Amino acid sequence: MPDPYGAPVAKIEVNGALLTYDEVGSGSPVVLLHAGIADRRMWRGQVLALAARHRVIAVDLRGYGDSELPPTPFAHHDDVIGLLDALGVAQAALVGCSFGGKVAVDTALAYPERVAALALFGAPVSGNEWSEETEQLWEQLVGDVDPEDFGATAAGEVRFWVVGPTREPSDVDPELIRFAEEMDRRALAAEQALSAVEAGELDPPAIERLAELRMPVLAGAGADDLADIRRLADRIAAEAPRGVRLPDVPDAGHLLPLERPEPVNAALLDFLR
Repeated sequence: MPDPYGAPVAKIEVNGALLTYDEVGSGSPVVLLHAGIADRRMWRGQVLALAARHRVIAVDLRGYGDSELPPTPFAHHDDVIGLLDALGVAQAALVGCSFGGKVAVDTALAYPERVAALALFGAPVSGNEWSEETEQLWEQLVGDVDPEDFGATAAGEVRFWVVGPTREPSDVDPELIRFAEEMDRRALAAEQALSAVEAGELDPPAIERLAELRMPVLAGAGADDLADIRRLADRIAAEAPRGVRLPDVPDAGHLLPLERPEPVNAALLDFLR
């Protein structure tokens, strides 16, 4: 996969798996954790902007993108700490979008002393259950798709997540849709492989433990993302003792950092200061 930042693509062994990452800049460390429908390339609008002040590490989670998936039990939050250990990082800020936000929260709860701050965009939380409204929206916007047809499934997921329930595809940059579908096709293949591997979950899950997040927490979402996601951002910011709610970013869906890099970068640079 080409590197869009001008830095050599690197691989490092973490808990028995080779994880692929890009590293740019110097300063306090920031780890970028991608959405489940994406890979580390979704942060192409953030890496260089953050690298002016920070050591920025954008990683493909195990099984995604260019990272390996050995057939051994693992947990994504353990891998994040294993990555920090392998890179000699004592403590880092974690920035996560969607599934990457879930992993970031789980990591912060499991290893609070290793996480300096959390910035979450469109983040679900382990243990959360989707509302009936969201289930009905899926049926309305996507319906039944053959899970073996990665192209059709990716198109449906991008319609649901990236375009969102309040916009039409014609309202969204066609290049964003194309790129999101391309990333999601790879991610669907990753998730199919991941389903055959034992993946550990945080126990107890995060949804009832948000008050344990003692580090600074920024929670945000796109204004065109699901209502469930925006409500979760409200809850995270309200229950985390040092939580801050970023106002919903207009004309943006679930992949907020990719779709609207300028307001996200401004918020991140201010928050991480």
